[in-house]
Parts: sequence; structure tokens; C-alpha cells
Amino acid sequence: MIGRKIGYHKPHGTVRMDMLHGGLLGKMLIFALPLAVSSMLQQLFNSVDVAVVGKFDCDQALAAVGSNGSVISLMVNLFVGISVGASVVIGNYIGQRDDDGIRKAIRTVSVIAVAGGVLLLLIGLIAARWILELMDTPHDVIDLATLYLRIYFLGMPFMLIYNFGAAILRSMGDTKRPLYILIVAGIINTVLNLLLVIVFRMSVAGVAIATVVANIVNAGIILYILMHEEGPFRLDIKNISVSRPELKKILQIGIPAGVQGMVFSIANVFIQAAINQFGSDVVAGSAAALNFEYYCYFVIGAFSQATVTFTSQNYGAGQIERCKRIFRLSMLLSLVCCGVLNVLLVWQREFFISFFTSSPEVIQYAAIRMQYVLLFQFIASSYEISGAALRGLGYSMTPTILTIFGTCILRLVWVYTVNRQYNSFEVLMYVYPLSWVITGIAVWVAYYTIRRKAFAIR
Repeated sequence: MIGRKIGYHKPHGTVRMDMLHGGLLGKMLIFALPLAVSSMLQQLFNSVDVAVVGKFDCDQALAAVGSNGSVISLMVNLFVGISVGASVVIGNYIGQRDDDGIRKAIRTVSVIAVAGGVLLLLIGLIAARWILELMDTPHDVIDLATLYLRIYFLGMPFMLIYNFGAAILRSMGDTKRPLYILIVAGIINTVLNLLLVIVFRMSVAGVAIATVVANIVNAGIILYILMHEEGPFRLDIKNISVSRPELKKILQIGIPAGVQGMVFSIANVFIQAAINQFGSDVVAGSAAALNFEYYCYFVIGAFSQATVTFTSQNYGAGQIERCKRIFRLSMLLSLVCCGVLNVLLVWQREFFISFFTSSPEVIQYAAIRMQYVLLFQFIASSYEISGAALRGLGYSMTPTILTIFGTCILRLVWVYTVNRQYNSFEVLMYVYPLSWVITGIAVWVAYYTIRRKAFAIR
């Protein structure tokens, strides 16, 4: 194994999960469920923004906030992918019992988080309106959407500090403390939303400010936790620096994952542009329904992260059969848990949509998206879990390329061919389940093909 092995032990007071020994089902659920809830709470910042302006302001404000989701994802996803790379590298060092490698990786991650946050802040402030104009955002929405996006991106440095800090904690099996942090921040965000929109009538500016404050709280708490960790996971602010070998390893895994997320978001930006052409009611309805897709996707994402983390540690320790069991169990859990949630939300769609709007026209289009897209979202588990297993083994480029072709390019072709021919919201939505099936088959086959080579090396 690569890396300096030393006498590894669990420092007193450090929250760690032993991923290398014992049963997997219970540990994977303990890891994944808090992570899923954490992601949902993070998304709740945006959902509460959408719900508050939808209920207490106007449909244009609802559309302005909701239509920014694809833009935000486009700008953030590269660094989300890099955080996956960080989690894999740290997880491998844990499996190899290399404390020095863990310390260097954490220092490097800290620099990436701060630099990336500042970069996104500048891009968001400068390019917000230009991007929204490229997306053909309706004229009665674009001013509010631009204002929301610019304020939102003031919190980017704090958002990335939290996300990378949470990746460090997850690499050692701790998904509970990030959850507790988000509970606190979520309460603050909700209270500020209601105060700034209902009392001070600040509309989209109020909900954006509330989100920024919540992100500041997130970053502050997770920095405190990392600075008071014991052992190799402790963050020493005075000694943060970039280790080139660790940076290279993190980027080799993280950049392909991030590029996949970015290109995926680019496809969604074009789909959003096509949605925008149907008017503000359709935009608002799609935005409301999209919130439920995010929540269900976080279930898949949680089991994907569990797959990456458990696989990276066990692969680092040379436990091949355990890696195979991790894949099978993650796939089953993701398909079942996401599928059940999909069915529940679609079954009670009118009840759930009512949290965001009372407009009959908006409700109609939200229901259409839920029936055509959300009901089949569990299929995405097929490529997300397979891709996560490959990244845990250190193979990040293959799932990236396959996902780009299977989802992104296919969706763009659909927007500019089939959708132009029929020009209907329903036809536009068909592309989601179709792309999930095609991509799932491709990445699943790639996983079984590549793992033979990876396991033979070990």
C-alpha cells in the first residue's frame, strides 16, 4: 500500500466509524441516513425560500427563486465533486492507517475550500444577469432572479467551508455532527425568512440574506469542530497549506466528478431555458416540483457517498470481498428507499405542492412534472451507485464520461430535436427517465468490467 503506515488508533473523543470490520447493513444505514437528512436540510434553505415567497409574495418571486437552482448547481458542482475526491483520499489513508497523509489532505482541503468559495463569489456577482439572460428567463422574473442570485453568492465561501468540512467528517464515518449543524442553521434560515419577507417585505432579497446567514453559521460551527478534533483530523488554521501530492490525488478523483456535475447542470440549464419559454406559471410549477426531486435525489446521494467512503477505506485495506458486498447493499438500499419516497410524494402530490403555492395553474404544472419525472427517479440509483463504487476504487473518469454522454448530451439532443418538434412541457419531461435508463445500463456494465482489473491489482 502507498503511504507511511503507523500505529493507528482511535483518539479519545474522536467520532469515528470502523468501516473495515463487522456487519455492513447497520453501519451503512447509520452513515447514509443522517447524510440524507443533512442534504435535505441544506436543500431546505432553498425550499423554504421558495415556499415563503410563493405563499407570502407573488408567483414571479417564486419563479425567480426557484429558477436559480440549475444556475447555482452549475457553479457549485465542480467543488462538490472535488469534495468527493477529498473524502476518497482521506478514506484511503484511514484504511492504510497513515496519519501523516490524513493531516496533509485536510490542510490541502482547507485551502481548496476557501479559494473555491472566493472564486464562486466573484463569478456569481459578475455573471449572474448574463447567465439568466442566456437562459431566456421571463422578463417579469429576471430582475428578482438576478437580485436573489447575487446575494445568494455572497455566502459561497461559507457554503464551501461547510461542505468540505463535512466531507472531512464523513471520511471518518461521522455524518451525525454535520446533521446537527444543519438543524441549527435550518431553524435560523426559516425564522429569518419569515421575518424578512412577512414583516420587512424584503421579498427575494430577504430569503437570500437568510440563506447567507445560515451558511455563515454552518461554516463557523464546523470550523470549531475541526479545530477541536483530536489526532490527525484536527485542523490547525495556522499551518494550513497545500500538499502537492495530496492535491493531485484529490483533483484526479474530484475534478471528473465535479465536471460530471457541471455538465449535468449545463444540460439542466438548457432544459430550464426550454421551460422558461412556456411562461412564469410553468416556471413556478416546475420549480416547486423540482424541490421534491432534490429531496429524493439526496437519498441516492447519501448511499452514493456511503459507497465511496466505505469502498475507499476497504479498498485501501485490501478487503476485496467486502467492497463487492458494499456495492450490492448500497444499490439495493438506494433503489428501495428512493423508490418508496418517489411513490409517496407522487401519491400525495397535491398536499405537498400546497406548501409552495395556492395558484391552480402553478399546481397543475408542478403535478405534471412529479408524475413524469419524480415517479421514476429511483432509476438514477443505477448509475450513481455504480459510479460511486468506481470512484471509491480510484476510477473517476469512466463514470464521468458515460454520465455526460448518457444524460447530458442526450438531454440536449432531446431539447433541440424532439421537444422542438412537439413543443410541450410533458414531452420535455420525458427525457429524464429515458436518460436515467440509458446511463444506468452503461455505468453498471462499466463497473463490473473495471472492477475485475482493480481487484486483480490488489
